[in-house]
Amino acid sequence: MKTEDDNADDTVLFHVEGRTAVVTLNRPRALNALTHPMVLRIDEALGAWEEDPAVHQVLIRGAGERGLCAGGDIRAIHDDAKAGTTASAEFWRDEYRLNARIARYPKPYVALMDGIVMGGGVGVSAHGGVRVVTERSRVAMPETGIGFVPDVGGTWLLGRAPGRLGTHLALTGAAVGAADALLCGLADHFVPAGRLPELTAALAGAPAHEVLPRYAATPPPGELAARRPWIDHCYAAGTVEEIVERLLADGDPAAKEAAETILAKSPTALKVTLAALRRATALGSLEEVLVQEFRVSCNALASPDLVEGIRAQVVDKDRDPRWSPSALADVTDADVEGHFAPLAGGDLSFG
Repeated sequence: MKTEDDNADDTVLFHVEGRTAVVTLNRPRALNALTHPMVLRIDEALGAWEEDPAVHQVLIRGAGERGLCAGGDIRAIHDDAKAGTTASAEFWRDEYRLNARIARYPKPYVALMDGIVMGGGVGVSAHGGVRVVTERSRVAMPETGIGFVPDVGGTWLLGRAPGRLGTHLALTGAAVGAADALLCGLADHFVPAGRLPELTAALAGAPAHEVLPRYAATPPPGELAARRPWIDHCYAAGTVEEIVERLLADGDPAAKEAAETILAKSPTALKVTLAALRRATALGSLEEVLVQEFRVSCNALASPDLVEGIRAQVVDKDRDPRWSPSALADVTDADVEGHFAPLAGGDLSFG
């Protein structure tokens, strides 16, 4: 298999095996992070396969052994935000449209969510109709750690997780394994990683609903089910400050750890995330949520925390972001509301 160093056209590969069209994200050394050209090429291929009677289902997977996709190219977002240009907005516009296409795809869309599946990786997998996790899966929406807010339909997905599990994952950015991904509604089937080649080969000759029962198994135990009592209680609070107070008062070491994790994130991103999640649960469709997320994402480009968060995590890698404001109490309602403001360049639309 070629790598990303060969040429730009090889960053995502397409071929058809029997009845199944296969998408391979092919930037293994970058954990298959999505670029704008990759998004456009995937969307074009899905459009063509939708009309092709020889293609009965689609499979998406990642090259290499480390994961399906670690998200979007956040270094490019950092550079764009610093420069004040529009590349990120243009990328998100096409990426979110792709997320909506995947969710509404008329043929089975099988996502192999093996290894790391984060941010944009969730967007190209968890909206699919057949989502497979393995014992190596680590699924997360970690945006608050870079001064950003869950996007790619993440607030739609997390807002519909049982109880307050989605709020916990959104605020902490915690990665979950197979059992917890299944519990949260982010995946449908567990298949041992060693059997994925067999599964892929079998899908070439038969529909996913016939093939999966032969490979699906019981995942290793998760963590979240036993934590539901304190998660549901603490994250039901009205504000991020109250959530943290409840977590610290709970007495469970895991709750205290969650509070400490939250307090290390961008205060602005935390408050906007909580508001976005709660608004998403009141919206009636994924498309409506993606419109909201597009506003939030584009407005976040003007926030100092996005540039600072990516700097600290990816550019300088000092892991010491200096958030502004630095305290939850200093983030005003107006600061939060500004992230939901209409965009001068126009909202996201679906043709």
